[in-house]
Amino acid sequence: MTTTVVVGNPKPASRTLDAGRLLAEALTGQPADHFIDVITLGSGLLAWGDEAVAASVRVVQESSLVVFASPTFKATYTGVLKLFLDQFAGGTGLRDVVSVPLMLGAGPAHAMAADLLLKPVLAELGGTCALPGLFLLDSTYAEDGKIAEYAERWAGVATALAKVS
Repeated sequence: MTTTVVVGNPKPASRTLDAGRLLAEALTGQPADHFIDVITLGSGLLAWGDEAVAASVRVVQESSLVVFASPTFKATYTGVLKLFLDQFAGGTGLRDVVSVPLMLGAGPAHAMAADLLLKPVLAELGGTCALPGLFLLDSTYAEDGKIAEYAERWAGVATALAKVS
């Protein structure tokens, strides 16, 4: 099983990346195989055919399980993540990829953002979105136990789906 973390934070090496790393490891019991910190792809995200972007898209498409992580930005996921997701073909771009939406925010007002805003986009791209989205407070995600609780409930489902895909 190949696991990837895709992070759409405008700041490289962010808490969002760390949370995605922790979630992927909690779900699979091992570190993720790949990390795509989307902001590092730079202006290649604004055009079609950029080699680094295309290589990142292939990594995602060849993965069994992908955690898609974003901070809550203007009440939704970031434009940086949207630019990356626009590189995938609608309906088939994430085919056979178990897609786990993860969002971080400063407060609970946007706790449903992962399910209401990010998950539908992943499903539209053909991702297997059987797990609920996870929302974490960016100030406490590393120690509040929410990642462990989520993984305890959903790790078996995630790994079973990833092996079937």
